Amino acid sequence: MTRKSPFRVKICGVTNSADAVHAARAGADAIGLNFYRQTPRYLDPTAAVGIRRDLPTHLVCVGVFVNGAMAEIAEIVATVGLDAVQLHGDESPEFVAELHGKLSKLGQIPLIRAFRCRENNYQQMAAYLDECQRRGGTIDTVLIDAFVEGKYGGGGAAIDWTAFRAARPLFGETPLILAGGLTPENVETAILASAPDGVDVASGVETAPGMKDHQAVERFIAAARRGWNDANSRQ
Repeated sequence: MTRKSPFRVKICGVTNSADAVHAARAGADAIGLNFYRQTPRYLDPTAAVGIRRDLPTHLVCVGVFVNGAMAEIAEIVATVGLDAVQLHGDESPEFVAELHGKLSKLGQIPLIRAFRCRENNYQQMAAYLDECQRRGGTIDTVLIDAFVEGKYGGGGAAIDWTAFRAARPLFGETPLILAGGLTPENVETAILASAPDGVDVASGVETAPGMKDHQAVERFIAAARRGWNDANSRQ
């Protein structure tokens, strides 16, 4: 049995309050706020404070960071009031361990480690988690995204769902989040094929990078819920 995932459905790359509030009302469990400056979905921390203020407290606000400075991550977590931190870059196990210690002073801030899956390199991911644990840096949740050259996420490419499911035992009780190439049209099938603990979408529900299509968000969430209902009914 896995530990409980911090969310079932996360709408990532949110850049404005209107999209954030709509995602919450449509039934999303979490939104992702991206603090990586080299992405069109980058969000200034000051704007993020306003978005967080407009949202219900039960919605999980995840800060997405790519090779960020540790002090900056901790400052943004405290200023915005983030509920979780997602590392989506090339952060080392040593960095994770030190960040874990720094964030523990701010409360219970879960760490989500995103991996870009290339040639089904799940063994390497599991070894990385073991090294983080050995150094005292606990990863609470793993997110598996597709590898797209030159991008740290949001590339719209899908991974092998069957391989994702087969790799489940490598991660023990750690929740696994499926990302990469998900859309309202395929997320139900993806859930049935991969059996994830949660799903994450950005480009699959956008009219442009950082601008969400509200109808697509609603259809994505509804399809994801159907996927888990179908999976539960088959057990």
